[in-house]
Amino acid sequence: MRSYSMRDVERVLRLSPDTTRSLIKAGFVKPARGARGEYRFSFQDLIVLRTARALSDAKIPARRIRRSLESLRRELPESVPLSGLSISAVGDHVVVRDGDTQRQVDSGQYLLGLDVSVENGVLRVVEHREPAPSATATATATTGTTGDWFAQALTLESSDPEAALTAWRHAVNEDAGNAAAWTNWGRLLHERGRNAQAAEVYRRALAKVGPDPLLLFNQGVLLEDLGNPAAALAAYQSALAEDPDLADCHYNLARLYESLGQQQRAIRHLGQYRRLLSGDTG
Repeated sequence: MRSYSMRDVERVLRLSPDTTRSLIKAGFVKPARGARGEYRFSFQDLIVLRTARALSDAKIPARRIRRSLESLRRELPESVPLSGLSISAVGDHVVVRDGDTQRQVDSGQYLLGLDVSVENGVLRVVEHREPAPSATATATATTGTTGDWFAQALTLESSDPEAALTAWRHAVNEDAGNAAAWTNWGRLLHERGRNAQAAEVYRRALAKVGPDPLLLFNQGVLLEDLGNPAAALAAYQSALAEDPDLADCHYNLARLYESLGQQQRAIRHLGQYRRLLSGDTG
C-alpha cells in the first residue's frame, strides 16, 4: 500500500507541516513512521487530515470531530477507486460517495467538498469553492495578505521553489509573528542547499517570534547538517522545553546522543519517543 510523506501532504492538501502536526497532536490522525522516524501517511490519513482541518476551522467540538472522522474512516477505501471519490462535510456529518455519483449537497451548505482522483499515478485532491466570491473576498485577495502569501507559497513549492521562497519572504514581511511562515521559509532554503540563508532565517525568526518549538527543531536539523552537533543539541533541548511532546525531537536527540556515545541519554529519549508514538504519555 502506498504511503505519503509530509511533503506530499503539503503538495496535495496544501497543509503546512505545523498544521499537520497540530492535527496529529490532537489525535485526529495517527500516521505510521518510516525507517528514519519520519511520518508516513496512508491515503485514508490524507483525507482524514483535510476533513479534520475543515471541521476544526468551523469550530466543531473536538469530540464530535473525532466521532465524524471515525465514521469517515469506515467509509473510505484503502486506495482511490478508478471512479474517484466525492467527499462532503455538512456540519459534522461527513458523506463519502463514489465519483460516478452526483453530489447532492447544495453549493454553500457544506464545510468541505472534495473530489479525489488519481491521474497518471498522482493523487489529486480538489476542493470545491463558491463559484462567485464576494467583493470582500476579492478585495482581500488582491491586497496580498499574509494568508494569501502563505497559501501561494505552499502551492508554488512543488512547481516553482524560487517563487515560493519569494512568497514566504512576503508572508513574514507582512506578519513577522507568523512562526509557520518562517519555519517553511527556512525549511525550503535548507532543502535547496542554501544553508547559510536558512540559518539566518531561523536566527531572525527566533528573534521575532520567540522560542517556537518547530522553529527550534528545524534549526537543530540544519545545525546537524552544518556539522555543529553541540548547537543542534541545544536547539533540540530548547524545542523540548517548549513542547515536551515533540516526538521527532526526542528521536533526533536519541540518534544524536547515540552518535556522541552518550548511550543513557540516547535510551531515555528513544523511550520517550516510543511512548509518544504509542499514545502513552503518562
